[in-house]
Amino acid sequence: MNNVKKVLLLAPHTDDAELGCGGTMARMLENGIEIHVAAFSTARASLPPGADPDLLKNEFIASMKFFGIPEEQLYIYDYEVRKLNYSRQEVLEELVRLRASIAPDMVLVPSGSDLHQDHQVVHNEGLRAFKEVTVWGYELPWNHISFSAQAFVTLEKRHLDKKWEALKLYESQFVKQRQYFTEEFIYGLAKVRGTQVRSEYAESYEVIRTRW
Repeated sequence: MNNVKKVLLLAPHTDDAELGCGGTMARMLENGIEIHVAAFSTARASLPPGADPDLLKNEFIASMKFFGIPEEQLYIYDYEVRKLNYSRQEVLEELVRLRASIAPDMVLVPSGSDLHQDHQVVHNEGLRAFKEVTVWGYELPWNHISFSAQAFVTLEKRHLDKKWEALKLYESQFVKQRQYFTEEFIYGLAKVRGTQVRSEYAESYEVIRTRW
């Protein structure tokens, strides 16, 4: 990890980066690693009638600003939610452009065991575009039947606090009362993963490829 200076995080939807990697993001930024985040859908079709169509986009930008990631390191696309499979080639071409412009040392993608259709597209096209670099798959347990936790990023409480404060900026998601969008779940999962590696907290990853 000492050779990792620049990371690209691929998020199918606007809150996936923080949910899967928020603590890791906080620790990486603390250590001077440059983070770029690409979000492929702002999920306009999932918003209630009459809502601002840019609501999730604006919440994403606010969350990234809270982390301290400049807007020029954010790449926001407006593919239709749950229909990324209709735009696989376009997604791949965008990823190839990001590879050329960013040249990341490491890419974080949804896990290969993630069952969400949009997440599968970003996972598969991400591997096609970045098959020569280190790629880890992040954990979103509500989308998994199984998950192979092979790498752990150990975290302090301040990293989890940063993650939770960033997620709280997604006010639209609290209305839905999803179990995974709660303080209890965020800290509880990190505590479980930390216990596996004798740390207070951790986030776990599927190791897809490592280049050293």
